[in-house]
Amino acid sequence: MNLPKISTQKDYEKAYLYSLENPESFWASIAEHFVWKRKWDSVLEYNWLKPETKWFEGGKLNITENCLDRHLKTKGDQVAIIWEPNDPKDEALHITYKELHRRVSKFANVLKSYNVEKGDRVCIYMPMILELTVAVLACARIGAVHSVVFAGFSSKALAARINDASCKLLLTTDGSYRGNKITPLKDIADEALKFCPTIEKTIVYKRTGQDVNWGGNDVWWHEAIKNADDFCKAEVMEAEDMLFILYTSGSTGKPKGMVHTCGGYMVYTAYTFQNVFQYEEGDVYWCSADIGWITGHSYIVYGPLSSGATTVMFEGVPSYPDYGRFWGICEKHKVNQFYTAPTAIRALAKHPIDLVNKHDLSQLKTLGTVGEPINEEAWRWYNKHVGKGNCPIVDTWWQTETGGILISSLAGVTRQKKTYATLPMIGVSPILLDNKGGEIKTKEAEGILAIKQPWPSIARTIYGNHKRYKDVYFTAYEGLYFPGDGALRDENGNYRITGRVDDVVIVSGHNLGTAPIENAINEHEAVVESAVVGFQHDVKGNALYAYVILYDRFDASENLLQTIRNKVTETIGPIAKPDKIQFVSSLPKTRSGKIMRRILRKIATNEISNLGDTSTLLNPDVVQEIIDKRL
Repeated sequence: MNLPKISTQKDYEKAYLYSLENPESFWASIAEHFVWKRKWDSVLEYNWLKPETKWFEGGKLNITENCLDRHLKTKGDQVAIIWEPNDPKDEALHITYKELHRRVSKFANVLKSYNVEKGDRVCIYMPMILELTVAVLACARIGAVHSVVFAGFSSKALAARINDASCKLLLTTDGSYRGNKITPLKDIADEALKFCPTIEKTIVYKRTGQDVNWGGNDVWWHEAIKNADDFCKAEVMEAEDMLFILYTSGSTGKPKGMVHTCGGYMVYTAYTFQNVFQYEEGDVYWCSADIGWITGHSYIVYGPLSSGATTVMFEGVPSYPDYGRFWGICEKHKVNQFYTAPTAIRALAKHPIDLVNKHDLSQLKTLGTVGEPINEEAWRWYNKHVGKGNCPIVDTWWQTETGGILISSLAGVTRQKKTYATLPMIGVSPILLDNKGGEIKTKEAEGILAIKQPWPSIARTIYGNHKRYKDVYFTAYEGLYFPGDGALRDENGNYRITGRVDDVVIVSGHNLGTAPIENAINEHEAVVESAVVGFQHDVKGNALYAYVILYDRFDASENLLQTIRNKVTETIGPIAKPDKIQFVSSLPKTRSGKIMRRILRKIATNEISNLGDTSTLLNPDVVQEIIDKRL
């Protein structure tokens, strides 16, 4: 399915202006390209003082008919998903739209046989296997609400998410492969279920074949589907019915269950997928994220499949069996668009360049980054060694809460600028605010980022807690959506995300965003990655504390400390020079690769008695190591 494609800078400027002045007319013209059971009564109704947002109210549809059924006549035999296993010696799977439709229908009937009904919540705790996508779409097929929990989370984190959504069913596997490790997912799930009274059944897919404990409510996936019919009529859904809940960490308190709905989310993810990546018929697209995160939901599953694309799913990690695995997959499957995180790029850049150069990457047309702003050194490496200087890089800014990409260049269409997300997506209206909440009207500016009007994929609420939704996103600046980030805008209207607003440190009366300081440190030849936080200082009010990872070939020394400080002074100015620099082996990160600066701030200020829950970190052991060596 081809949506209207922006193909020149002038097209972008014209469409952007029209979309802001006539949002209802613009988004109706995009929505017309999808299959609806009933057309909408109104395109957009919203009141951000409540706050409330409704798109395509009165419209009826099922998102899986747009992801699957609509493609069967013309693309039934086209590959929908290429599944690449953890071990490269194992065979990849090429699943056609016809076969995916059959598997989804079959499992949807399994869910119905266990009394899962429209509106029931189903928790999915599975690794990156094909059945994860099948499970997601099967829930959507029957109107059940899926809540995917990343399969690296602890039993405690899993239980909290199951209980918050009162899930009825749990889908998991015996274990999961991740590099040379096997994780006993069923054991972790069993531990969680000791505290989850709402779960009635657990359906377990056999992936690793390891021994598992078996309970009276456990069912094997392969046995459950044995006699299931492979036809399942799609449930008719309202455009504003819940599609899924996805949890995102709060800086304080329990995770927030962001609620996304059927109609607007579908329209926006497909539109941004096709335009940002400039996907063309016959391309092979790969997003290396996990479906446990919003990136996987929007740009592995729903955006690509509703567009009739071929999307790659990868079970493993970029370091197994060696650090050339990503590039091997790009060569093997002739990938045209590749979308990954800056943290992965920095990790891969540490290793011999031969691991990239030995693979044929000539098929690549577009490179993308997601999760955090990309620093200049990583951008240059990615551009030179992976894109060979021929691939536009889309540096996408968005959040779990936004559902889709809000600021990004359009690959090869709008101008890119390294370290800048660049221009807002069609229909998105960012502004910058000063510290008093007033809009900064000058072209060149730095301030607090806010959005003036709704886009179709905005999360509608926090599950079970609309007050928290209002307090977090709509109270700081009345009538505006506040994402929590600061940004810089250049003379051409390009935006550069400078980090969380709570990552702005006031040093001697100067507001310093930590992201530009980190970029300066990262440009030093010895530095792999850094994180900068503030700590109290008797004279300056606040001073800067930098945690720095070095390349293996460099040794920590007083001279190196000084040259890093000099680099910051040269790039930003002496005011941004860190008072303390601690060399560390790693940084505490979430499973999606975001640095947990909250923990680093507490260590810097010696508030180590209550660091909060660190069990969901990718590398919780590093926290103690940093504490032991703190300055």
